[in-house]
Amino acid sequence: MKNIGSVIDKVNKENLKTAFMEACSNKDFRDYIYSLNIKEEILQKYTSSLEDSFVEYENCKKCRGLSTCSNPMRGYRYTPEEDNRQILFSYIACPKYNEYLEKTSYTKNIEFFRLPKELQDASFKNIYKDDKARLPIIKYFKEFMEEYKCKKKGKGLYLTGSFGSGKTYLITALFNELAKKGVKSALVYYPELLRSLKSSFKSDYEEKFSYIKKVPLLLLDDIGAENVTPWGRDEVLGPILQYRMESNLPTFFTSNLTLEELESNLSITSNTTDKVKARRIVERIKYLSVDMSLISENRRK
Repeated sequence: MKNIGSVIDKVNKENLKTAFMEACSNKDFRDYIYSLNIKEEILQKYTSSLEDSFVEYENCKKCRGLSTCSNPMRGYRYTPEEDNRQILFSYIACPKYNEYLEKTSYTKNIEFFRLPKELQDASFKNIYKDDKARLPIIKYFKEFMEEYKCKKKGKGLYLTGSFGSGKTYLITALFNELAKKGVKSALVYYPELLRSLKSSFKSDYEEKFSYIKKVPLLLLDDIGAENVTPWGRDEVLGPILQYRMESNLPTFFTSNLTLEELESNLSITSNTTDKVKARRIVERIKYLSVDMSLISENRRK
């Protein structure tokens, strides 16, 4: 009488072989597994895992970049490797993922506060150069980068202009270029900063406020769009500008208002009119930045 164990073992082997042969009816799968240079008797034991690996291998062949990766673990591929007559499967980073890491390692040097994350990809090469209105700004950026490289200081930019003209994108492209050189910066949507500081009095107010004051490069985006209050103007904006002025820290601004319009806007709060304090704020901005405008078509359409 045959040993029951050997019978079961034979049936299992036959089932494994059948499943393997069925999978190999797919020519692409068959080409893939035989390219591994692993003996068939070993391959037959891992048909299901090899099929999973093959799917991810095919995904990688079609991939255009990390953002379109279809694999369950983005940027990695489930990969087989023979080890002592068995197959071990592990997740290996794909070349495009390594390229992505190299290209984006600079992002640790730049903080975005309530600004769209897609700005992380802003770069000079993607700036619309068909618009002559941008040329003086690009020229200023080149001069600023040279000065900052030598002196670690320089005048920022007060960039005003039409809605959707790309003001924030332009300055973000500059910050990204400097981040690649190790320069830390923060891009802050100013109206939201005020709301965030107000709600954090009992938690991390001082930490947030100190960081904004001291970061090497700062963009205050959309200044003038906030609801003006004496506290926001005199206890937040004023001290930030004063500290950065005294410390020679480059500070950038975007706004839909000219400096004259901003001064008028800052002079009127919900309960008082204070032209002197508004003038003081604008004088600090003038000390910290070069005033330029960008009147262009709305690129957000």
